[in-house]
Amino acid sequence: MAQFRAGDFVVFRITKFSTDPGPRAKDVHPAPYGETYNYYVDKYWAVQSVSVDGHLDLVTRRGKHHQVPANDPRLRHATLFERWFQADRFPKPDVPPRKSNRDDSSATPSASTSLPVMAGQSR
Repeated sequence: MAQFRAGDFVVFRITKFSTDPGPRAKDVHPAPYGETYNYYVDKYWAVQSVSVDGHLDLVTRRGKHHQVPANDPRLRHATLFERWFQADRFPKPDVPPRKSNRDDSSATPSASTSLPVMAGQSR
């Protein structure tokens, strides 16, 4: 059984059936009477967390979450080739929010930068 840790990039192979396979479809085979096709598509996800019961919380590029057993045969680690050439298909790592000038406690307004008082208003 492969060992997974939070932050690992993984590939999950999904089997699909449709009348019109997409451009990323692999191993396309027609149905016996030619009405549909069966094929698989590789999904490029990242491990969010690992539970004690052996399930993985996987996150997609768009932020969806999936619970998958760690010993699922459709799940594997991403190869170096995939991590390099398919990097745009993996979720981006979380980036901490930027601090704005308003969050800075040293930036207090001085008397010279206060707003003028309009006629009829009091401070």
